[in-house]
Amino acid sequence: MHFLCLTLVLLVSYTSAFTSHDYSSALEKCILFFEGQRSGRLPANQRLTWRGDSGLSDGSGYHVDLVGGYYDAGDNVKFGLPMAFTTTLLAWSVIEFGNSMGNQLDYAKAAVRWGTDYLLKAATASPGTLYVQVGDPNMDHHCWERPEDMDTPRNVYKVSSQSPGSDVAAETAAALAAASIVFKDSDPAYSAKLLHTAMKVFDFADRYRGSYSDTLNSVVCPFYCSYSGYQDELLWGASWLHKASRNASYLAYIQSNGQTLGANEDDYSFSWDDKRAGTKVLLSQGFLENSIQEFQLFKSHSDNYFCSLVPGSPSFQAQYTPGGLFYKGSESNLQYVTTSTFLQLTYAKYLNTNKGVAHCGTSTVTADKLVAMAKKQVDYILGDNPGKMSYMVGFGQRYPQHVHHRGSSVPSVHAHPARIGCNDGFQYLRSGSPDPNVLSGAIVGGPDNKDNFADNRDNYQQSEPATYINAPFVGALAFFSTAM
Repeated sequence: MHFLCLTLVLLVSYTSAFTSHDYSSALEKCILFFEGQRSGRLPANQRLTWRGDSGLSDGSGYHVDLVGGYYDAGDNVKFGLPMAFTTTLLAWSVIEFGNSMGNQLDYAKAAVRWGTDYLLKAATASPGTLYVQVGDPNMDHHCWERPEDMDTPRNVYKVSSQSPGSDVAAETAAALAAASIVFKDSDPAYSAKLLHTAMKVFDFADRYRGSYSDTLNSVVCPFYCSYSGYQDELLWGASWLHKASRNASYLAYIQSNGQTLGANEDDYSFSWDDKRAGTKVLLSQGFLENSIQEFQLFKSHSDNYFCSLVPGSPSFQAQYTPGGLFYKGSESNLQYVTTSTFLQLTYAKYLNTNKGVAHCGTSTVTADKLVAMAKKQVDYILGDNPGKMSYMVGFGQRYPQHVHHRGSSVPSVHAHPARIGCNDGFQYLRSGSPDPNVLSGAIVGGPDNKDNFADNRDNYQQSEPATYINAPFVGALAFFSTAM
């Protein structure tokens, strides 16, 4: 009864904050953001027109073509691990909620493809090698340059059989496999290429085990250090290959390797680093929708994850701000909000296929309850919060004006064609003026644990956007754009 009452309170309290049109508008902006993160030669239909071509010689010094892909956040480095995770989550958003995207579906698929086109290059340029990064982050962070001007070293980094990186390789396999589902009907040849490459990259990840953090050290740490190890990515990658290929060998792999790869471990966050919660939810679909008995374990662990988020649950352990925002960490907290929100909506969808519930001890949590909780987080991000601030740039009446983002804060190449050098750009980092280029749709790191937000460009913990914050939010916004 406690959970039922709480569900009703949530639905009554947050039903009227935004309309379907609002969510649709936010969805359009959320996808548009990825055009601002593009590296490479921009297409003729580029909509964020203040951006220009960049990184056109990436890889050339190493005799490989690594042009394209995404800059991860507010800098000009192409980090392979978060880029692959971003692509996986964009693809998963399309898989689960593409039918709700309307006229934004093609743009969402284009965002997926911009990532996979690059990942295919990275995975096939040299035999037995996966290219995992372009740009020296230590040098890049010493400059404040728009990507069109950057002259910092475009070093290329890779993993191989001698220098393994199972984490980044398995995440790349997951991204390619998930995307193969997205394009299965609209572009079968491309889909087949993605799946074939995913299988090869996963085999490489599994055969030559090791963490890319140990291989590349200060090039990836502390920026995107694989703190959780590589086991979670191997199980995640195998799960996506099972879903994409329906090849029995991946089911066998999950069954025989699951215990050593974390199948029995409960984890209460889902991020570019730690895939355990997402893997459990993904595999639970096999039990909930297809009655694959081997996957019942993953349904139980998924229940544990969602019960940890529910106040009043026997296993509740999440932290919320006074204004109701899920709070996991002081640096880029909204990444955890958007991933958990996506998982809640996806699990609710799976549960609804057979009127299932999540079991929390002697109590239960319904799919409607999960949707209500997710809606509260989505609405908070969009402006229904104590500060009345939208944390999505360009959405609502009040949103961040001083984003920690080089391209957004420095005058565009169209407005200021002359080059702006490494040190010359810092005047824009420290400027109190609003960003000259609106990075439409960008979701910033967000407020602190007391709902306070400093709209300060130099405060990267709160004001820096990232592709992996937006990617799962695409699916969440698509759901609410048609559910209201």
